[in-house]
Amino acid sequence: MSDGDESSDADSPETGDTEPDLPEEWTVWNDEPGGRRILAYRPDVFDADQFPAACMPTLYVAAGQPNRPASEAEYGRTNVWRVEFFLEPEVELVPARTRDTREEAIAEARDLAAEFARGELDYRGAYQVPREEYLDELDELTGRADPE
Repeated sequence: MSDGDESSDADSPETGDTEPDLPEEWTVWNDEPGGRRILAYRPDVFDADQFPAACMPTLYVAAGQPNRPASEAEYGRTNVWRVEFFLEPEVELVPARTRDTREEAIAEARDLAAEFARGELDYRGAYQVPREEYLDELDELTGRADPE
C-alpha cells in the first residue's frame, strides 16, 4: 500500500490530521511548506461551547527571532526559527525558544506538545491573574490531578 496520497494531506489544516510523532490530543492546524507551522491542542473542545476558542493551547513554529516583526524574516532566508507556546493570545506557557533550522524547531514543538500531554508543563503558573474555574476545567480536560 502506498502512502503517497496520505502524506500529501497529513499536515493539511482542512483535515486536522495529526502527524505520527505528535501526541494524539494535538493537531497540525496549519503548515505552510517551508514556513510557519501551527499546532493546536484539542480544537474539538476549544470551540466556544465547551471552552473559549481563544484559550486553545497553541504552538507556533515560525521564521525569525521572537518579539520581532514577521516581515523581518523571509521564509527560506532566515538562520533562526522560533517556537512559541501560548495558552491564550497574551499568555505564554514557556519562553520562546530558537533553533537553527525549521526541522529542529518542529522537533522542539513536538517535544513541548508531548511534555504538555504528559502534564509536565505548569500551565497554572503561566497566569499572573488566576482563572481558577477555567484552570480547574482545563485540569479535568487534560487529566491533570489537582495540583495541591
